[in-house]
Amino acid sequence: MSGGDQPDLDEIEAWFADVVEGRVSRDAADRWAGRWYNDDGLGWDDLSWWALGLLYGIDLKPGPEEPYLHDDEQVCGWLEELRRRRAE
Repeated sequence: MSGGDQPDLDEIEAWFADVVEGRVSRDAADRWAGRWYNDDGLGWDDLSWWALGLLYGIDLKPGPEEPYLHDDEQVCGWLEELRRRRAE
């Protein structure tokens, strides 16, 4: 996926889909999103910023032995909402 160029919404959506379908770990998606989310020199449209913010933190757990703060169903819902909002 993206090397050094700012990702577009297609790439952000692809990361969501990869997490949902088990092709990438939540940790990898969080690290990828964090790289972009924390770059103050970039500009984002509202939908991209929203989706990137969800990916950045997708691996949060309330404790070391706890399940993810956001379960798989919620992550699937975010992907569906992203796709719905893109179609509007």
